[in-house]
Amino acid sequence: MALARLRVSIATPDSPPRRSGSQPRRQAAPALTRGLSQWLSRVAPASARGDLSVALVSDRRMRALNRQFRGKDKTTDVLSFPSERPFLGDIVIASGVAAQQAKAAGHSIVTEVRVLALHGLLHLLGYDHDDQADRGRMARVELRLRKKGGLKEGLVERSRR
Repeated sequence: MALARLRVSIATPDSPPRRSGSQPRRQAAPALTRGLSQWLSRVAPASARGDLSVALVSDRRMRALNRQFRGKDKTTDVLSFPSERPFLGDIVIASGVAAQQAKAAGHSIVTEVRVLALHGLLHLLGYDHDDQADRGRMARVELRLRKKGGLKEGLVERSRR
């Protein structure tokens, strides 16, 4: 039986509850991920079949995850945790880092979350820009998919500057 096309679930575990009538200083995490599931499903390569989750977390939580799973005691922008099909895995995005990178890149944080989610998805599919054997394959796929999704810049491209 063939797996269904990509299905994406979104989690914002570190999003503070909103009090009635209050004005948050920052954009609420659910607003940052609105439309992300549909967008990622639309731009994903045909090989992306099954389920995955995307979590937008605090920088503090991301630092702890990076320390626990990669042995690096610093915050990073995105981590991918592959799994076995039909569940592709988890993509975790640091909300504060995403906001900083969005400002530096001159686009919205919603756009930055898409850049990071696409990058994370490619890692779940087995691409690895840090591996010499990749020979630019991930960068080429990211370029094609980000153009399809209306993104001007990708994470691999940005890291080469």
